[in-house]
Amino acid sequence: MSVKLVAEVGVGTVAAGVSKAHADHIVIAGYEGGTGASPLSSIKHAGIPWEIGLAETQQVLVLNDLRSRVTLQADGQMKTGRDVVVGALLGAEEFGFATSALIASGCIMMRVCHLNTCPVGIATQDQRLRDRYTGRAEYVVNFMTFLAEDVRRHMAQLGFRRFDEMIGRADILDIREAVDHWKAQGLDFSLLLHRPEVPPTVDVRRMIDQDHGLGQALDHELIALSQRAIQHGHPVQIEMPIRNGNRTVGGMLSGEIARRHGEAGLPNDTIRIDLRGSAGQSFGAWLAHGVTLTLHGDANDYVGKGLSGGRLVVRPPDGSRIVAEENIIVGNVVLYGATAGEAYFRGVAGERFCVRNSGAIAVVEGVGDHGCEYMTGGVAVILGRTGRNFAAGMSGGIAYVLDEDGGFAGRCNMGMIELEAVESEEDVEQLASLLQHHADYTGSPVAERLLADWPAAQVRFLKVMPIDYKRVLQARRTVPLEMVG
Repeated sequence: MSVKLVAEVGVGTVAAGVSKAHADHIVIAGYEGGTGASPLSSIKHAGIPWEIGLAETQQVLVLNDLRSRVTLQADGQMKTGRDVVVGALLGAEEFGFATSALIASGCIMMRVCHLNTCPVGIATQDQRLRDRYTGRAEYVVNFMTFLAEDVRRHMAQLGFRRFDEMIGRADILDIREAVDHWKAQGLDFSLLLHRPEVPPTVDVRRMIDQDHGLGQALDHELIALSQRAIQHGHPVQIEMPIRNGNRTVGGMLSGEIARRHGEAGLPNDTIRIDLRGSAGQSFGAWLAHGVTLTLHGDANDYVGKGLSGGRLVVRPPDGSRIVAEENIIVGNVVLYGATAGEAYFRGVAGERFCVRNSGAIAVVEGVGDHGCEYMTGGVAVILGRTGRNFAAGMSGGIAYVLDEDGGFAGRCNMGMIELEAVESEEDVEQLASLLQHHADYTGSPVAERLLADWPAAQVRFLKVMPIDYKRVLQARRTVPLEMVG
């Protein structure tokens, strides 16, 4: 498991926590990097230099004898071999290069990555602009080759034969006298270059592999109970409890199905699993076609991550007294990177719902900030209030949003989308069908009320439509079939 942390005061304490939670890889990201779509305020004011964050993280992990179990990576506008060597001496084993590799590919840093107007054809879907792209893989290979040679030269000057010997050797770093400037007066680097005094048995770099307890994963039991379905395609019904220590439930089961049946998976509802309790992170991740997971309870973050054709249903426990549409039932970043399948949530989801969804269908009764961010396909139905910045970077797919308070437009990011009434016969049929499915699978009173008063309810929905996606769909309808493809 990899965790990315922004370089900031206290990042070492956070890194210690995620290390104890069995993270294998920690990225310390400095303030200088970032996507070209980042707001200027974030570029200017978020985070601190990676050197400071990395030094703090290394010191805290070494002091607590946690460094040996994790790999540290640093990134944030690294460009030269000297940057790599300094990072290694401060404690990093791995290094990320993004901006410099993009420059080698031809990027001219116009910072319009999110507007589909990249003039050199890198961050755009406009074919006219993509035709301008002149980059080649060899350019990046050359950059990395010369970068490695630069690292070797610095290592030779310092007297190191192997890269591992440099990691954590902050005592090798020398402080060069600054230029004669008043801003440089009084600078003290002693804390930055401090090496904790620890016994020789305490390692300062990754030395051991952690035991993630995969042998005790709930999926082993699910796989054993599903053999009739996996081997012979016979329907299977499973019921069992679940707790929040059960993470990525359904992932290993889906892997077994994929190994035997490929991407197509099994027929719908071949394996039906009813779970009761609170699910841990990544519930239903990569769920394969033919598997239906129904959770009577609630779930943590990343529900349905990479959903690959299965069906997810999350609903409150029978007899629950909570008002589902007013309470969180699944956490943040639900359906991240989903490619196919269905998900029905009787309750509210956290932030970044359906981020990078490219093909899944989802129904939920409210979402937090940044819903449908970077969505490229699929359908999302929101039967409640949304947070701010809805549809940021949404370039494909469709969202139907129930605009009860009339303020949805003000919470939308209108950069790439437009809002339409739900009027076409195709849209009306699709929305009504999804509401019926939601009511059937979750027993949602919200869906039932809307369906009971459908003509009046229909006009309260708004359709979120990406502008370029709409243009593509219109072009496909007008181009003769024999010319498509």
